[in-house]
Amino acid sequence: MRNVRYNSDGLVPAISQDEDTREVLMLAWMDEEALRRTLTTGKATYWSRSRQEYWVKGETSGNHQAVVDVALDCDGDTILVTVRQTGAACHTGNRTCFFSPLTAEDAQ
Repeated sequence: MRNVRYNSDGLVPAISQDEDTREVLMLAWMDEEALRRTLTTGKATYWSRSRQEYWVKGETSGNHQAVVDVALDCDGDTILVTVRQTGAACHTGNRTCFFSPLTAEDAQ
């Protein structure tokens, strides 16, 4: 895809954000095919590095991400997917994957 700068593994990080709350829901990875599928189907599609396969968010969990907008950052190396999230975004059952705060004490 033009202007997208994939890493050496052919992947680009994709951040999903809730359309209404603007909450950052999760970070996953896309290759060119996952991005193409996301853009053409309106369903957030990612590349699973651990399973080495494509996955449509919510296909097995029922927690779908309907794509509202897809944007590329200024460097071309990160994608922002604005979505309408149904249910939890995180595989742990949490609304977002970002629920573990870090503090200065963690840096010690």
